[in-house]
Amino acid sequence: MKTSRLATIVFLILSYLVAGGAQAAFAHSFPQVESPAAGQTVSSGPGQVTIKFDAPVETLFAQLEVLSPDGKDEAAAAPEVSEDGRTLSVKVAELKPGNYVVKWAVVCIDTHHTSGSYGFTLAGSGS
Repeated sequence: MKTSRLATIVFLILSYLVAGGAQAAFAHSFPQVESPAAGQTVSSGPGQVTIKFDAPVETLFAQLEVLSPDGKDEAAAAPEVSEDGRTLSVKVAELKPGNYVVKWAVVCIDTHHTSGSYGFTLAGSGS
């Protein structure tokens, strides 16, 4: 009887894992929302750049750069991760009109590394 009960418990645990219960254990953090958004043209400089991820990220390894048209990092402070671990943001200096590249790299709480980049444009006066 004990063997039958143990077999049932093992079966239920394995079924749970196969059905998706372990899905979170194999997650990666990918951007869900960016501000400014990828490809967006903004009329005034953002005070900060923010990326919301679909899974929490490790604060210690989070990187976020805002590169000007000449390649200078325009971050005015170190990147910050929100209390829930899902939002990465950085304050930026006063930006001049041009095309900017946002580069990010994070480590998800499951230790998987993801990184990427996207661009946005700050329109000039009269644009």
